[in-house]
Amino acid sequence: MTPAPPGLSVPMPVVDIDLAEPGAFRRPGGRMRIGPSGRALGLVRLHGRPLGMAEASGRGPGELWQALADAALRDFPGAEAAPGAGGAADPGPRAVPAVAASDPGAGGLPAAASSPGPRSRTGVAPAPEISVIVATRNRVGMLRDCLDSLLALTYPRFEVIVVDNAPADGSTEELIRREYDPLPDGDGTVRKRRPVVRYLREPVPGLARAHNRGLAAARGRIAAFTDDDTLVDPGWLTALAAPFLADARTGCVTGLIVPAELDTEAQVALERHGAFAKGYAPRTWSLRVPPADPLFPFTAGRFGSGANMAFRTDLLRELGGFDPATGVGTPAHGGDDLLSFFRVLARGRFLAYEPAAIVWHRHRRTPEALEAQAFGYGAGFGAYLAGALVHEPRMLPALLRRLPGGVRYAMARSRQRAGRDTGPGAGAGAGPAAGPEAESDAGAGAAARAAASRIARLELRGLLYGPFGYLRSRRDERRLRRRAAHGSGARTRPGPQRRGGRR
Repeated sequence: MTPAPPGLSVPMPVVDIDLAEPGAFRRPGGRMRIGPSGRALGLVRLHGRPLGMAEASGRGPGELWQALADAALRDFPGAEAAPGAGGAADPGPRAVPAVAASDPGAGGLPAAASSPGPRSRTGVAPAPEISVIVATRNRVGMLRDCLDSLLALTYPRFEVIVVDNAPADGSTEELIRREYDPLPDGDGTVRKRRPVVRYLREPVPGLARAHNRGLAAARGRIAAFTDDDTLVDPGWLTALAAPFLADARTGCVTGLIVPAELDTEAQVALERHGAFAKGYAPRTWSLRVPPADPLFPFTAGRFGSGANMAFRTDLLRELGGFDPATGVGTPAHGGDDLLSFFRVLARGRFLAYEPAAIVWHRHRRTPEALEAQAFGYGAGFGAYLAGALVHEPRMLPALLRRLPGGVRYAMARSRQRAGRDTGPGAGAGAGPAAGPEAESDAGAGAAARAAASRIARLELRGLLYGPFGYLRSRRDERRLRRRAAHGSGARTRPGPQRRGGRR
């Protein structure tokens, strides 16, 4: 039951464990308990707080759980506080505030000491209403799973807005009307399910346009966004709301994204490449107190990803929403999330990363889809940089000062990812191996390294294309506005339609 060294090489189940609940496994994104065995990748928590991802093997559920726990105790700071770990005394749950009632029938969150907002008589700040916006296109099965996870959220005040982006048929609308609309009781009155799920249609292709359609209809003080290929953790909105309540200067909050499944070689390759990883420590960024990073604030990809982000609704509307020339579904391929992060900082607001706000993402399952996604990652970053100069031209001198270092960083990052696991033991299984199993692991490791190298090259190629894609997309936007002004319709040439093609 020796934990495997870092470096995924083969498909395996993904599980969720908490060191405060010995022996218990849960499926990603839910409360259903399972009893896995063999090799698995696990999100390891302590009192609900994520510590990291560990890979281990065990002949039965008990042995596998202990192997994952041992890996966490060895590798993850803070795991030694787990009950029975033999380390520091257990301090109890860490402070991601739990939702509490601030008045009859309403929920609230404990207010931070520095929060300037008013407190109720019970000493808690009322939980702000949140609008959760999910853009989708022709993925009814995944959307249903996503919505079911949203309906299981513990947060007390939220709505869900589904935006159907340039759909090929009416299947998504039919799903919402059939399974998620308010249901009539036997006496004819309407029994509203909590939360309300609303359906909107955006006929023009583009993720940014779909998000803007949802933003315009949002009723909440906070607008949260996730994708239709995700499962959200039950405490997702509670954790996202906490930094907003703690500091009125916070304009955007992002969260942790972890894999929901690793069933195919393509999914393993993306996770091995770095996927959506942003770390397990809370962070806050601001132009007033810049970090040591010499490329800040242009490395917006480090701040978070569009599948797990939230904004103050009024601030995002003041910024004009998301730039419709960016995003999946346009020639830019992405960059809508990164550009919005950058503009929040440029406006003088804070951006917070809260890893306790967990979203489980279902990576692309085929090599072809993975390659398109990798190119889209790079293109989206290049498009974001071009968009940053269009929207914030005063930042041009700062970008020019950082450009040489940024090019070196991009090249080094590409080389690092291409050869991340080429050292001794790369792709090996747990412990010393020999025979056919070792040969199988070695072959899988070699294939994974080849895939990582190709992904890195595609990302770099996309980065070089990105500014041109953004300019092409802006040209399409101008044509669309002219057609709309002359009443000649509202469609433009559709771009790539894969969802989730960003990090």
